[in-house]
Amino acid sequence: MLTVLNCQVYIMARRKRTSQVLEKAARRAASINSIDPNLDLGNGLSLPTFSTLIETMRTRENAYNSALSNLDKFYSEMLQTERELADMAEHMLLGVATRYGKSSVEYGMAGGVPKNQRHKGLRGESPTSSSEQTPFVANINNNVSQNGNQNGNKATATS
Repeated sequence: MLTVLNCQVYIMARRKRTSQVLEKAARRAASINSIDPNLDLGNGLSLPTFSTLIETMRTRENAYNSALSNLDKFYSEMLQTERELADMAEHMLLGVATRYGKSSVEYGMAGGVPKNQRHKGLRGESPTSSSEQTPFVANINNNVSQNGNQNGNKATATS
């Protein structure tokens, strides 16, 4: 979400992830630890294996959340650079206008619209002229086939 205050853009940080499964598993491991710290139920179900998996998940979740923070930082830096670029692009065009004039060919080459080529239209009028607009012609006889039959079926000869 973007919030604009006093010509500055504030970006809300991406929401960090918290795993309810991880929290529940950590509570469960603490409870099972009170039964037996080395509990082994067979088939790979042991408290040490469970604890290792909990720590793996915690490490990955932390890495993910750190990556989101870095992404927020990079995004903010990119937006700041984009604003600086837009300002410099505008200043470059104004510099060309100052040196060569706003009616010059060079100003047009730099991306500006030379003063003598601007067309001011009336309010509510589209910027395209009427000669550039394509005409729209509706066929009011769209149900009439080429042979004059109005039901759309081919005419058949009767004997």
